[in-house]
Amino acid sequence: MTPTTHTRRRIDVDDDWQDLAALFAIRDDTIYLNHGSFGIAPRPVREARRRYIDRLDCQPMDFYVRELEPLLANALARLGQLTGTAAHNLVFAENATFAMNIVADSFPLSPGDEVLTNNHEYGAVHRIWNRATGRVGARHVVARLPESFESHQQIVDCLMNQASDRTRLLIVSHITSPTALIMPVQAICREAARRGIAVCIDGPHAPAHVPMELDQLGCDFYTASCHKWLSASLGTGFLFVQPRHHDTVQPQLLSWGRLLPKRPEQWFEEFIWSGTRDPSGYLSVVAAIDFMQQSVGLQAFRDRVRWMARQTADALIELTGQLPLGRDLDLWYGSMAHVPLPAGDWSQLQQHLWSQYGIEVPIIDFEGRWYIRVSHHLYNTLGHVKTLLDALHKAFR
Repeated sequence: MTPTTHTRRRIDVDDDWQDLAALFAIRDDTIYLNHGSFGIAPRPVREARRRYIDRLDCQPMDFYVRELEPLLANALARLGQLTGTAAHNLVFAENATFAMNIVADSFPLSPGDEVLTNNHEYGAVHRIWNRATGRVGARHVVARLPESFESHQQIVDCLMNQASDRTRLLIVSHITSPTALIMPVQAICREAARRGIAVCIDGPHAPAHVPMELDQLGCDFYTASCHKWLSASLGTGFLFVQPRHHDTVQPQLLSWGRLLPKRPEQWFEEFIWSGTRDPSGYLSVVAAIDFMQQSVGLQAFRDRVRWMARQTADALIELTGQLPLGRDLDLWYGSMAHVPLPAGDWSQLQQHLWSQYGIEVPIIDFEGRWYIRVSHHLYNTLGHVKTLLDALHKAFR
C-alpha cells in the first residue's frame, strides 16, 4: 500500500491516516497505547532490516569488510541531519540506557563530587549514577521538582537551587518517562553552563516526537532511543558527545574499533567494530527517517499525535476529575497523555485492561500516586481511545 500525500491529511480524521496505520503489523487482539515504552516499526523499516540481514547472511566477509563502514557512516550522517549535528559527534548504541552507561563510565568524577538528577528521571538512570558515583566516592543527589509544573523558569530555578559548588554533572530528561513532561532542556543547559556544570540529557522519547537541534541545545551529552517515536527497529539508539568531550569517551566493550588492517584514529571509530554482531537495526534507521520525513512528514506527524493526546487528556481529566502535573497541556505534553487516577489501589489495572480488553497501556506508580500514560502514534484512532475510556469508566464504578 502506498501512503497518500501527507499534506492532505486532516489531524482530526482517522480515515486520513489509515493507509499509514496499515503499515504497522499490530496483533489483532491488541489496542496498543504504549509506543512510549516499546515502539513498533512500520513495514518499510522491517523490510529494510530484513534486506540487510539477508546481505549479511549471504556474504558476511564482503558485508563486514567492504560495506559496513560506509553504510554506518551514511546512517549516522542521516541521523545527524535529523537531530541537528554532525555525524562525527554521534555513535550508535543499543538504546538510551546503554548510551547513559557509556557516559557514566567515561565522565571524570572525584571523591566529593556530585551528580544531580531529579525525582522524575527513569529508574534505571538513578541506578546507573548510584553505581558510578559510589565507585569513586562521589555523591548522587536527587532533586525534588514541584508537585505541579507551572512555568519553565520554575523548573530551571528548582534544579539550580538544589545544585551546589560540588555539582559536576546534571542529568535531566528531555521528556520524562514516568510523567511524560517535556522539560525546558535548553534553558536548563544555558543556566548550568553559566555555573560550570556539565549536562547529560536523557532523550529516549525525543527523536521525531519533538524537534531536535543538538548543536544548539548546549548539552555535553545526549542519550536517545530510535525505537520509540522515530519507529526504528528495537535495539537502536545513539549517543551524542560535544567535541570538547570526544577524547574522554570510551566504549564499554573494547575491541578493534575498526576491522583490521584499519585502526581507529577518531573517538567515534572505537565504536564501529565491537565484535561480530548484527548491525541491521542501526542501518535501517535510515528507512525510519525516510518514512517519517517523506511518507508522513514530521510536522504532520507531530500535529496528529499531539491532537490525539490532547483529546485523550481532556477526556481522562473529565472522567477522573484529576489534573495533570503540567497544568498547561500544550506547554508540557506532546504525544503522551498523562493523568492521575482517582484515589485507590490501581496496581492491578494495567493487567486488567490487557486481559479483559486487549489494551496495552502503562499504569504508573509515581511518588505514591497512580497515573495512566497513554501514547499515541500513527496507528492509533479515536476508537482506541473510546475503548480505553469505556473500560476505565467500568473499572472506576
